[in-house]
Amino acid sequence: MVEEKLNLTKDVFEPLKARDQLNKERIATPALTFLQDAWRRLKKNKAAVFSLAVLLLIIALAVGSIWFSPHSPNAQNAAYANLPPKIGNGFWGFDGKAKVAGTMVDAYQQAGVPKGTYYILGTDYLGRDLLSRILFGTRISLLVAFVATFVDLVIGVAYGMFSGWYGGQVDNVMQRILEIISSVPNLVVVILMIVVFKPGIFSISMAIAITGWITMARLVRAQTLKLKEQEFILAARTLGEPTRKIALKHLLPNLSSTIIIQLMFTIPTAIFFEAFLSFIGIGISAPNASLGTLLNDGYKTFRFLPYQMWYPAIILSIIMIAFNLLADGLRDAFDPQARG
Repeated sequence: MVEEKLNLTKDVFEPLKARDQLNKERIATPALTFLQDAWRRLKKNKAAVFSLAVLLLIIALAVGSIWFSPHSPNAQNAAYANLPPKIGNGFWGFDGKAKVAGTMVDAYQQAGVPKGTYYILGTDYLGRDLLSRILFGTRISLLVAFVATFVDLVIGVAYGMFSGWYGGQVDNVMQRILEIISSVPNLVVVILMIVVFKPGIFSISMAIAITGWITMARLVRAQTLKLKEQEFILAARTLGEPTRKIALKHLLPNLSSTIIIQLMFTIPTAIFFEAFLSFIGIGISAPNASLGTLLNDGYKTFRFLPYQMWYPAIILSIIMIAFNLLADGLRDAFDPQARG
């Protein structure tokens, strides 16, 4: 057969536009890092974003009250004891009126409070401003929680990584130690800390920190056992990288999601435990305040002055709910496959 020769001229070809060609090769979605991708997913969770905003606002108000507080949190004025809430000229619920012998009276006028002086959330039985004490107490509760969480982060992560990395007999011994520590009730540890040290922030923080890191250590150990068999870890070991570099450069970044999520659950647990200890009288000592001591003070007069217990209880509830919602959102953001 004789092949037929094709006569191709330049008229047959149509030049491509440079812009169209570049658009075809352009990557539509920008490259995102792991944290950027997690933040993108977190922003889709409205409850988690709202909880984050609420927590940032509460932390900002609590910390900012060091410099800008309505009144001194420990300043006493017996003449102004148990004043109801009042804002400005007053409106329903915040008008400074209280029921005395079945009649609504202006408590501020009866107490001789100067015009223009008012207490937004009222005063307690010693005439101390309740709003200032709530801000102070929230700051103390957050401080105890963050100190305990920092110890949880340092000890728990290091212990879990060491145990999971070496495995074998080392892991077996370290896990038995964890079981011994976890078998001691937290309340017993708190009482021992109070016996050794005086009641206060340090003793409560240490008591929470001594047993609070166990869950973190177990989670990190489980993830380390899983990750150390992955190809990128085996490649690093084959190339002769030291264990310290592998832990900091390869293991820790891949453990970050587990660590962050656990921290978000640890903080509200520590806050609630501190509030419980202060409520039963073995926590923060007077005249300092925490959310637990405020609840204890308000509990005594709840039947007659319910606002003294309601306001610290509301703040504690908001903090607990917000941290848990944020932790759920972070869990879904860091590990979207974990959603049921």
